[in-house]
Amino acid sequence: MVLLKEKNESGFHYLYDHYAGALYGVILRIVQSKEYTEEIIQDVFVKIWNAIHQYDSSKGRFYTWMINIARNTAIDYLKSKGFQNELKNQPLPDFVYNSKELSTTNHSSDFIGFNNVLEGLEVDKQELINLAYYQGYTQNEISEKLKIPLGTVKTKMRNALMKLKDLLKDYQ
Repeated sequence: MVLLKEKNESGFHYLYDHYAGALYGVILRIVQSKEYTEEIIQDVFVKIWNAIHQYDSSKGRFYTWMINIARNTAIDYLKSKGFQNELKNQPLPDFVYNSKELSTTNHSSDFIGFNNVLEGLEVDKQELINLAYYQGYTQNEISEKLKIPLGTVKTKMRNALMKLKDLLKDYQ
């Protein structure tokens, strides 16, 4: 951490060597494309490098902070106009034939066995976690998509996160 804050390159190399795989898995799970993931992971490490002074250990673990940067960067990328236009302009046959690569059932991205942890939740709670954290939906968007009241989404999401926190205690 000291090396990173001093902008020492060896600190960056250590960071990349030890965390690139984990962050890659998080990003791949969200964007579902190796090509886009490789592009995004570069942005994530640049953001971490440039924002290291903003990390506050009293607010959480460094790993969690980095995962949040990776997650938010991946979601921002999916919502970007450039990415949306790329999807619209992609020829249908290429998109169909690449569906295996884009599949969410790619278990190689499940680097910490998180799918197994999620299976400990009820199906409706799994869906909320998936929509919010992997697809980047807001609570309002989830409410509209699932056609349930916003208050219900908030309550179910809170319950899902509390249950997930309880399930993750075994993994620390």
